[in-house]
Amino acid sequence: MHNYLAPELIQDFVKRALHEDIGDGDHSALSAIPAQAVKKARLLVKGEGILAGVELAEHIFRIVNPELKVEVLIKDGSVVKFGDVGLLVEGSARSILMAERLVLNCMQRMSGIATLTQEMVNLVKGTKARLLDTRKTSPNSRLIEKWAVKIGGGQNHRFGLFDMIMLKDNHVDFAGSIEKAILAAQAYLKDQKLNLAIEIETRNLDEVKQAVQMAQKGALQRIMFDNMPLDMLHEAVRLVNGICETEASGGITKASIAGIARSGVDFISVGALTHSYQSMDISLKAY
Repeated sequence: MHNYLAPELIQDFVKRALHEDIGDGDHSALSAIPAQAVKKARLLVKGEGILAGVELAEHIFRIVNPELKVEVLIKDGSVVKFGDVGLLVEGSARSILMAERLVLNCMQRMSGIATLTQEMVNLVKGTKARLLDTRKTSPNSRLIEKWAVKIGGGQNHRFGLFDMIMLKDNHVDFAGSIEKAILAAQAYLKDQKLNLAIEIETRNLDEVKQAVQMAQKGALQRIMFDNMPLDMLHEAVRLVNGICETEASGGITKASIAGIARSGVDFISVGALTHSYQSMDISLKAY
């Protein structure tokens, strides 16, 4: 798995986000706040769920001004309620104001994702299924959105197109068949001297049977069942019979995930984790 949380990648994300927001200067703060003004602010939670983005907030404050003092009161992954204070920050008032919106934008969204993720993780407890995210993330914000899934107790699927081969319906249709798509992928990996897992998407039991035949030859690591009704999903899991990993995907909701997990699949991927969450209300207030 790509180490997207390497410090240099987090720093790059923060610097690009700050440049987008600040440009050639925070002229509001520069015009209204004396350069020498020192203030304190607290991160106030105005919702409930799982707090996420605290560690990222520390990075943001540090990059804006290394002299800002941050005291973390509630760590990432903690359950929070209305009125809780996540952290305190003290130092240059101008610097606090420059960091404020980026900290809140990230933490509100990350906390919303982490909260939804934990809700869905709890719904599959008692089964073998593990919850995965997808590539359905906001452009240029995948780092923080997948980080939030981890904080909420989910697991990350591939980070991007480069760290796994996933042959979906269009790949199969363009290649001509399940077998042709997999054989082409194997040849490509050999030619390019790459060591990547191969996963293939199936839409019906006939495709599952074709994929199982390839899995029996060691040609792939995981079979995905896309948008299958429960009875078909149970039969698909039976057909695979542990030969390789299995994954259910497609339109999965809080209402349907428990039944899908009981089918015996190894993984359940849910795009909604990063595209249909509700942000947590959080603010930064002077005190």
